[in-house]
This record gives sequence, C-alpha cells and structure tokens, in this order.
Amino acid sequence: MPLTDDEPSSQRLLTLARDTLTIEAQAVLAMGERLDGRFVEAALRILACPGRVVVTGMGKSGHVGRKIAATLASTGTPAMFMHPAEASHGDLGMITATDAVLAISNSGESEELTAIVPLIKRMGVPLLAMTGRADSTLGRHADVVLDTRVDKEACPHNLAPTASTTAQLAMGDALAVALLDARGFKADDFARSHPGGALGRKLLTMVSDVMRPADQAPRVGLDASLPEMMRAISAGGLGATAVLDAEGVPVGIFTDGDLRRLIERGADLQTVTAAQVMHPSPRTIRPDALAVEAAELMEVHRITSVLVVDTAGRLCGALNSHDLMRAKVI
Repeated sequence: MPLTDDEPSSQRLLTLARDTLTIEAQAVLAMGERLDGRFVEAALRILACPGRVVVTGMGKSGHVGRKIAATLASTGTPAMFMHPAEASHGDLGMITATDAVLAISNSGESEELTAIVPLIKRMGVPLLAMTGRADSTLGRHADVVLDTRVDKEACPHNLAPTASTTAQLAMGDALAVALLDARGFKADDFARSHPGGALGRKLLTMVSDVMRPADQAPRVGLDASLPEMMRAISAGGLGATAVLDAEGVPVGIFTDGDLRRLIERGADLQTVTAAQVMHPSPRTIRPDALAVEAAELMEVHRITSVLVVDTAGRLCGALNSHDLMRAKVI
C-alpha cells in the first residue's frame, strides 16, 4: 500500500534506525574507554559478598535491572531484583546483612530509589550505583559508582531512555562476565543452571540416558549367517548389528549398507558369515560419556550408530542418530 503524505518515508525510517544503532554503539564504546578502578572495586566487592546481589531500579532502569539480575544469577553470582517502590512497603526485608545492592538510575534522582538509599546505608551493606551522574543523590551515597553516562539518547527528542538503557545493559553484562571468569564459572556450571535449555541438554545428557539397553542392542556371534544378521538388524531398529566374540566384546559391526554392497558385488549370500563381512574394530563409547560426544563421534566418522561398552569392553547398549535427535542433543 503506498504511503500517504502524513506517513514517514522508507528512507526516513531506515535513517532513524541506523542513527539509533550508531548512537547506542558509540555510547557503549565510550563507556568502555572510561572503565577504571571503580569497575574493579565493584567486582571485588561482589566477589567478597557471601550473600546475593540485590538489583533495584525504577522504570526502564528497573527493566534493565531485572535482566542484569537474571544474567548474574545464571552465571554464578546469586542475584535477585527488588522493586524500589515495593521496597518502601516491606520488600526491603529482602536485603540481608550478607548481601550487596546494585542500584540503577540514569539520573540518580529517582524518587522511589533515593527514598530507600538511607535505609540501605543504615544496613551497612555495600551499595553499588550504576548511574549517568556521579554527583547525583544516588552517586554521592554509593560506595562505588559505575559510570553509565551517555552524551545523548538515540531518541530524536533526547528524551526516551534509549542509549542510556543500552549502556546500563552493557555494563551489567560486562560485570557479569568479569565475575563469571573470576569465579572460574565453566560451561558445565552454566548447564546446571539451564537444564531445560539446549546447552543444558548437551552438557548434562549422558550416553546412558539415551542409549538402548543391552537387551535391545542387536548382536550376533562371529559365525552368524547372513539371515541371522538380517534378523538382528530388523529387530534392533538401528540399521546395524554388533558382532561379538565369546566374551561379549564387540569385534565388528555389520550394517544394512554393508548388505546392499554385498548384493551389488554378487557375493554368495548363502555361505558368508559375520566374521567374513563385518567391519572390524567398531566405534564404541562408554555409557558415562556425554551424549554430545557420541554425536561428535558419529559426525567425525560419518556413521549413524555407535555401540556402548562397559569398562571391560563388553556390549552394554547402543544408540543411533535418531536417539540423539529424540533427546534433542542434536
């Protein structure tokens, strides 16, 4: 539908969008250049805090604060959000003597926030401020000030919080990442706090969680005939069967692809045995390995099934790529 005279042009829309991204990117870069010892002190105070980081902020700063609290909590720093208006009506009890408070306000003069600052100071807990005005009420009372000032908002009227909230968000991420590294927080730690996510599944799901148990793993002996191998493949649903020695150790594998190739070569299907047509030294994995390791094994060797063996090397299960997909590991 064509634009009317009262509607913005496509070029105007694109120009404003690009200007917004440029202004916000420049604000974040300028803030990075200003980082100094105060950032280090803020991080060290949080690391020394045996309790939680209680994040608080009003309006748009409050929305940013909720995200910062969530990021801290998911990266090894216990944190929660406290609404400053509700704090004056009982929620201040969320703060304990072992906590630290991170207060966020671009102006540093948010009425709801400045009203509870004296009470927080009276508790004797560290008060860290994230503000664009170090000389504000919040800045003056804070033990440490993280400077998030911006030259201008991306809003054409320089009114709506845009660049300033982006700066706050970026500073919160910088703090979370610095703390993550200082705490030695690893990918498996992240997975434990995100068990429902894709990363959690990859780092917490074991082969034993997704494999088919031993009694469902297709297997034949070394002297098995081709019909016996075909029945094992059909019954197992893996597209392959393990070939075991007398001790139950997989010494080979035979797949439906191998069967097709035998037919194409015109082999005597009535006389062949498993020992003659199997692939020796099949790829195996332990049940206590990560399921994602099985996926990597399949990808590297371009196979679709892996045999699972115990510490003695005996067959104890099997899995294929479909099992991994059902578990959402791949």
